[in-house]
Amino acid sequence: MSTLDATRAELALVVLYLNKAEARDKICRAIQYGSKFLSNGQPGTAQNVDKSTSLARKVFRLFKFVNDLHALINPVPQGTPLPLVLLGKSKNALLSTFLFLDQIVWLGRSGIYKNKEQAELVGKISLYCWMGSSICATLVEVGELGRLSASMKKLEKELKNGDKYQNEQYCAKLRKSNERSLSLIKAAIDIVVAVGLLQLAPKKVNPRVTGAFGFASSLISCYQLLPSRPKSKTA
Repeated sequence: MSTLDATRAELALVVLYLNKAEARDKICRAIQYGSKFLSNGQPGTAQNVDKSTSLARKVFRLFKFVNDLHALINPVPQGTPLPLVLLGKSKNALLSTFLFLDQIVWLGRSGIYKNKEQAELVGKISLYCWMGSSICATLVEVGELGRLSASMKKLEKELKNGDKYQNEQYCAKLRKSNERSLSLIKAAIDIVVAVGLLQLAPKKVNPRVTGAFGFASSLISCYQLLPSRPKSKTA
């Protein structure tokens, strides 16, 4: 493959990535929380960027609540334990509610909805829903990692005389475990971000801490949305 072909392939991946509305939203989220970290809640350019980016992101999320509403009514894979089913459905319900209420917040901040007090109350309720969905997501990932670990140990016993890293099934489970571990870290970080936004522990989780954790969570989201590279063809 020539240098030009390689450049075209790399640019094609960038275009594919930036064509995703979710990817653009997460990039804006990184800018938003990075600005929050820099401003530390103090007036200035960084705080203005934080507020304007936060408002702009709400447009990306219009009607996005339908995605989790669809996931809520979809059947779960067979064999999933009931506690994990209930936690997963609770996460979908809470996240869908957060995204729906967030639209009312956008209407209030853009001046379309005039009742500011009600808009602020709805904003607080929506953040509690998001925190609840993050807690549920954390518990789901812990449970799923436990199930994966048990199945991997069982497979290791079956492959005791062979190289487990040459086994496709084991490698697939290992990749899934790594993905879920990253999702667990992100969900746990998002709980801290929600605590900061709700000012539940203002002395410990101040705007700078909220910004740092939010920025880290955003980078994880950006990484998770990266398109997979096509396998290079050998002659």
